[in-house]
Amino acid sequence: MSRSDNVNELPADLPVPVDDGACDHLKGMRLPAVMLASTGGRSVDLARLAGLTVVYVYPRTGRPDQALPTGWNAIPGARGCTPQSCAFRDHYQELRELGVANLFGLSTQDTAYQREAVERLHLPFELLSDEKLAFARALKLPTFAVDGMTLIKRLTLIARDGAIEKVFYPVFPPDASAGMVLAWLADQPSA
Repeated sequence: MSRSDNVNELPADLPVPVDDGACDHLKGMRLPAVMLASTGGRSVDLARLAGLTVVYVYPRTGRPDQALPTGWNAIPGARGCTPQSCAFRDHYQELRELGVANLFGLSTQDTAYQREAVERLHLPFELLSDEKLAFARALKLPTFAVDGMTLIKRLTLIARDGAIEKVFYPVFPPDASAGMVLAWLADQPSA
């Protein structure tokens, strides 16, 4: 089944997510010691990474040959995972130049599904699978359910040496996420 819309573009009439306070508790927290499967063929424990780490958390990437989940465009903040990933791809070098040692996307999709997205979108960074929701539960991240799937709401974490320094939530529009991170990083005093 093919889609009539373009997975790379955001519809103009998407509902804007509101800040429901679901991430207010995250700043200053330590990342949990959870092993996450990576599209790079390894397991990653974000809590153990040194330096500056950016993790953009997204509900799920779509595929051009698959239909959207039920009511996807009507769920505030759901649509836009592919444009968000592409924006981080396009700004990858700038993020590195601003000191980002580690950049990851994270969703509840399994690694095989995520590998297809990495290849199709030519992502220069790894995607992490929280398929069992261990990371999401440890941090009490906001989730929503659709078509029998539990998905994490879109947010971005910036951590230094395993401690969360900045949280972007809600993230809208998704394709501006990388630019928001760049602007915040550029505004920080040099260490």
